Amino acid sequence: MISSRLLCCLTALLILPLSSNAADPDPLQDICIADLDAKISVNGFPCKPETEVTSDDFFFDLSEEGNLSNAFGRAVTEGNVHEFPGVNTQGISTNRVDLAVGGINPPHLHPRSSESSIVIRGTVLVGIITTDNVFYSKVVTAGMLFLIPRGLVHFQLNVGKENVLFFPSFNSQLPGTQFVHSSLFNTTPPIPNEVLTKTFLVGDEVINAIKAAITSAQLGHRPK
Repeated sequence: MISSRLLCCLTALLILPLSSNAADPDPLQDICIADLDAKISVNGFPCKPETEVTSDDFFFDLSEEGNLSNAFGRAVTEGNVHEFPGVNTQGISTNRVDLAVGGINPPHLHPRSSESSIVIRGTVLVGIITTDNVFYSKVVTAGMLFLIPRGLVHFQLNVGKENVLFFPSFNSQLPGTQFVHSSLFNTTPPIPNEVLTKTFLVGDEVINAIKAAITSAQLGHRPK
C-alpha cells in the first residue's frame, strides 16, 4: 500500500509541472478587457463591463516604425496590457522592436516571462547570458526565430546594413523589462557610489562618467 508521504510526493510531481507552464494565471471567463481606470488594485486588472466591450478591444496596431533618433538607435512599441487591454488575463503580449543600423537593444531581462521572437527584416546579433555566466549568441536574419528563457539577460545588436524589425512575443500580459545599465546607474534614489566603485573596482570618476552618459542617453542625446 502506498504510504501517505509517497502519495503526497507523487501528487506534487503531477501538479507542479501544470502550474509552472504559464507565467500568468489562467482566465476564468471568455473575455476580460482590462479596465485601466479601475480604482481598485489587483494582480492584473479588473474586467470592464461586457456591455462596454467593442470589436476594437481585440485589435492592436504594430505597423508603424518607432522613433529611432535616440542614443541606442532603438524603438520598442509595446503591446502589453497597459497599451492593449484586450490581453488582460490571457497570459500573452507582443511588442514591435526596431533597430537602426548599428542600433542596440541593450542588455536587459524580463522577470515575468520567456520571449519568442521572429525577425521580419535585417540582420541582428542576439546574445543570451545564463546565470552561470555562459554567453550564447547567433546572427539571425529575416524568417528566423529566437528564444530567450525567462529572466535571463539578453541583447540584440543590428549588425547589418538596413534597419532591423522583429516581433517578440511573451507568455505574460506584462513581462516587465529591466535594463542592466539603468538598474545600476539610474535608480531613484541613486545607489551609493561606494557600492558601485567596490563592485566594479574603479574610482568615483568612472562611476560618475557612466551615470552622466546614461542620463544623457535617457534625455535622448546621441553620444559624441
